[in-house]
Parts: sequence; C-alpha cells; structure tokens
Amino acid sequence: MSRERILVFDTTLRDGEQSPGASLGVNEKLTIAEQLARLRVDAIEAGFPVSSQAQFEGVQLVAAHIKGPAIVALARCIDKDIDVAWEALKKAQRPRIHTFVATSKIHMEKKFRKGEDEILEMAVAGVKRAKSLCEEVEFSPEDSARTGLEFLLRIVEAAISAGATVINIPDTVGFAMPEQFGALIRTVRERVPNIHKAILSVHCHNDLGLAVANTLAAVHNGAQQVEVTVNGVGERAGNASLEEVVMALKTRADFFGKTTNIETREILRTSRMVSSLMGIPVQPNKAIVGSNAFAHESGIHQDAVIKDATTYEIMSPQDIGLQSNAIVLGRHSGRHGLKMRLMELGYQPQPAELDHIYQRFLEIADRKKEVFDEDLFALMSNETQETKETWSLAYFHILSGNKTVPTATVGLSRGEQVVQEAAVGDGPVDAAYRALDRMVNLPVTLQDYSLRGVTGGKDAIGEVFVRVRHEGVTWLGRGASTDIIEASIRAYLHALNRILAAQTASAPGS
Repeated sequence: MSRERILVFDTTLRDGEQSPGASLGVNEKLTIAEQLARLRVDAIEAGFPVSSQAQFEGVQLVAAHIKGPAIVALARCIDKDIDVAWEALKKAQRPRIHTFVATSKIHMEKKFRKGEDEILEMAVAGVKRAKSLCEEVEFSPEDSARTGLEFLLRIVEAAISAGATVINIPDTVGFAMPEQFGALIRTVRERVPNIHKAILSVHCHNDLGLAVANTLAAVHNGAQQVEVTVNGVGERAGNASLEEVVMALKTRADFFGKTTNIETREILRTSRMVSSLMGIPVQPNKAIVGSNAFAHESGIHQDAVIKDATTYEIMSPQDIGLQSNAIVLGRHSGRHGLKMRLMELGYQPQPAELDHIYQRFLEIADRKKEVFDEDLFALMSNETQETKETWSLAYFHILSGNKTVPTATVGLSRGEQVVQEAAVGDGPVDAAYRALDRMVNLPVTLQDYSLRGVTGGKDAIGEVFVRVRHEGVTWLGRGASTDIIEASIRAYLHALNRILAAQTASAPGS
C-alpha cells in the first residue's frame, strides 16, 4: 500500500543556530548542509541573510554547493530582506524565499502597532515581491497558534492568491496543545478555498515540551511538511526534533500511514555532527539519539532483549546508524547480560564458573555505577591464567612529524624467530598497527581505542585499551608504558595474541 510522503524541512542552520552559543562559521554551515543532503531532507533553511554578513555568506555558500534539497532563506515581508535573500540564494539549484509577518493580536499591537488589514497588505506585498524573484515562495503567519482564526484563514488565502507555494503554520512560542493544534490544521485545510494550491507546513516550538506531539498531530490532520531541527535545537526550549518526528512516522506507519524520504541510517551521524559543531551536548536520555536510547541495564530487560530485542525496543538501532544496542552492566544486571558481554569479549565462561564470576562482578558493580569492559577484563584476568604470548614485541621505531609521513618499523619475536615490518599510516599508532597486521596476518577490525593516565607527572604511565573484532567476536587488549606509542602497540598485540591463543586452544588435538 502506497503512503503519502511527508516533506522534511530542516531549519537547523537557521532556527537551530539561534540557540544561545550555537553560532556556526560559514564552512561549518556547509559541512552540516552536506550531511543534511546525505540525510535526504527535502529542504534546508540555511539562514536569515539580511541579519548579518556572516549569515549572508553562509546562505550563499550553501546555495552554491548543495544539490538536491531546496535551499531556503528567511526574510521578513520587507523589500530589503527579500532582495538580500534572493541575492544569497540565486545560485541555488532549487531556491526558496521564506517570508513571514506576525499575525497574533499581541504581536500586531506590540511589535507593529498595525491592524489586521495593514498586516495583510504587508503579507501580500511580501509574497508578490518574493514571487517576482523566485518560483518557490513560502509564507508564515508568525505566532499562528495565538492568531484569531478568521484572520488566520483570510491571510493564508490571500498569501496563496499572491503566489505562495508553501504555507507554514508556526506555533512560534510553543503555546498549543496537540488536540488544539491538530484541529487548527484540519480547519485550515477545510476552510481555505485555495489551500490545494500550496503545501501545508507546520513549525512547532518546544516551550511546553510538546513540539513533536504538536507536529505529529498536525501530520495526522493533513499537514504535508514538517519543519524540524536535528537534536531539537533552537531558540529557548528548541524546535520539534527531526529524528523523533521521522522515527515516529517510520515506527508507527500503521497509525499515520505516512512516509518520508529520510535516509534514517544517517540520523546518528548527523546528530553527532550537529552536537559537535554547535557545542551542544545531547542528553543521555534523549529519544532516538541519546546514549541511553538503546541501552539496557535491568537484568529482566537484558534477559528479554538478548532473547528478542523487540521485547523492549520498538525500532532497530541499525535503522538510525547505530551498530547495535548496548547492554549496560551495573548492579541491576543479571547473569545473562554478563555472560553475553563476556562472550563478546572472547571469554567462554562455563556454567560452573559463572556463579563465582557473577558474585565478583556484583562486588565491582556495588562500587561503580557502570562496569566497563576494562573492568571485566581485569576481573577475568584474575580468574584465568594470563594469555600465552605467541608474539612478543622486540623493538619499534617511529618516524613522525607535522610535515612527515608517519612511518613505523616494528619487530616481533616468536621463540628464536624475529620478523620485521614497516608501514605508513594516518599517524604513528595507525602506522604501527598496519605493520602488526602484516606480520600477524589476522583479519581484524579496530573498533575502539582509549588511553588513560595511570599515574601523574611527566613520567606518567599510560594505559591503552583496544577492542578489535575478529570473525564476529570482540577481543580486548591492554598495554601500559611510559611511552604511549609502546603502550598502544602492546595493547594491540595483546588482543592479537588472545585471538591466536583461543584458536590454538580450539584446534583439534590441542
């Protein structure tokens, strides 16, 4: 059964950038816009060109380089705003001018000191001027949720007659309730006679925590475009969150009967990019993209998720670009969760051992909020004999610098045999790891690398932990030295030796 496609209009670069402290450089705007294009949004609102030279240059750069989505610039219903917006947009493959004027009684009286007829004239004049420059024109009656209904219907009809191709109904201050906002959208669709000539859009703010709920209520009542931001960033409490709206429509397609063009596997990458470049961290319990969104600590939950993830997960972590869910080990975890994580790390605890290991695990969990892989590694090292070293580090030599190609020469010994390899890489550690890969010849993928200082001072010991994946199993390696390159090599080699030891132990006749 075919489903109606909802258009996704992303305003991260305009409304999202208005978050306090979230100002982006011109090139950072382009970087995010390129990722939004990979995410396959339908429109990118790149900025408010008349507000500053940096805004103008940002919109101009995005317009010149991004193909696919419509590139949108915001402008008040003022000739200068509209002309500057067009100047910034005119190299875009699909330019759109988004013009607006406030229509609620409080805004008309306090901001403009004008009556309804004067505001309507401003709207019509603004849309006509934008239309003379640009085929795609979007019009927003600002603060629609607090605008008198009859005036709202009248100004929407007039804007469409003047040439608007998109009508956006914004809840500018997050005032509406979902049932109320849904009814408003339904009324606009039913009572504006020429509404079929325009796309009906909504733009909701989160002042009462209802932006996503209001947006979804609007979609359920006939809205065709949603205006959203990555991570819900935006002025005050933010905007409707792109990832939450999109995944709600995808996960509950049975209810909405709608779809989007979003490549959802790019969601997590986009979220992390926006968070990093704007300097706004994502709260751990944030829906969809928070670090806890697919994490489970409760033993009952872990047991169920291990048996069937859909018991506690209504969407797949892979759908948003996450490799897998996370079994978080802590005092609430059970034996099943602990056993699964140990097996992922390459251990094969026997039933008779597991009770003892679990009790040791609980002792650690009582002292720490979360038990990490490094803790499990230390625990299991005490429970088992140290890994027999197939290969040991004989020597290494590093050539590196900011104008030198990083090169590593590494020597390994196995009994009386000593072998040597050299390799180049992105850095000294990468080069050393490439050399090790050539000598040991195990097909592994480096999944994680972490460094921490064990002691203080200039001669501090650095401890490196690595996770490598081989044939579906993750192996942990640890190395320590006052030289972090040596610690890094020893950690990687330790993981490789553990794999080789396990292969030897499982070989016939061993």
